[in-house]
Amino acid sequence: MNEPQRFYDTPPFVWPQVRRIGMDAPWRWLRAGLADLRAAPAASLFYGAVMALMGYLLRRHYDDAVELAFVTGFLLVGPFLAIGLYDVSRRRERGEAPRLAPTLGAWRANPPAIGFFALALMLTLAVWIRVSVVMVALFFPDRVPSAADFIAQLARSPEAWFFVLAYGAAGSGLALLVFATSAVSLPMLLDRGNMDVISAMIVSFNVLRLNFAPMLLWAAMIVALTGLGFASWYLGLVVTLPLIGHGAWHAYREAVEAA
Repeated sequence: MNEPQRFYDTPPFVWPQVRRIGMDAPWRWLRAGLADLRAAPAASLFYGAVMALMGYLLRRHYDDAVELAFVTGFLLVGPFLAIGLYDVSRRRERGEAPRLAPTLGAWRANPPAIGFFALALMLTLAVWIRVSVVMVALFFPDRVPSAADFIAQLARSPEAWFFVLAYGAAGSGLALLVFATSAVSLPMLLDRGNMDVISAMIVSFNVLRLNFAPMLLWAAMIVALTGLGFASWYLGLVVTLPLIGHGAWHAYREAVEAA
């Protein structure tokens, strides 16, 4: 009769090794993302259209301070919304046909971890909405100015600039925290079915810590592409969000050594 396995016989957990990358890496990820989009336009643009429609409907349903919170908080939940795009890139990397239908259930690769991560992102968005609404109410107690009125206020009122600085500082701090813990987390959870959320977050943080400058460039590119999508009345998001999602998969594959 075999002896039961003892705890000290269990192989130790081996952390995924993080690679150092150069400043050219984010541009390479974007080009690889464009190649994925061209190889699977139907699946990629489907996810882009769904996310763009979601953003548009939130804007139509809410207004004033809540609308601003949702628009700026879109980046916080973006990593989870793009999970189908990660799966498109993964399947293409494996030589499989990048069809839409199989990617719709991508979350099944690691349901507990991916579900928990999604919940954490939604709670973060809820916190940001509350913080955003309070800050807007403090600076604009009567009513939230329209975009045109706010731009006009920037030319004549230092208080408008104080709002920009305070709002930007609060949003940037929270966004940096989310980016640090999610830059490669969800692609990793999708790729490694036995990975837990905390370990994935730690690895993601180490990617940022060891490659701060190139990852900061990647974050700036994400913000710029998302902003471009919003500036085009959400139509640009149909293309820019798939580019970001596919690019995030390639960021994970290059920054973290294979299992």
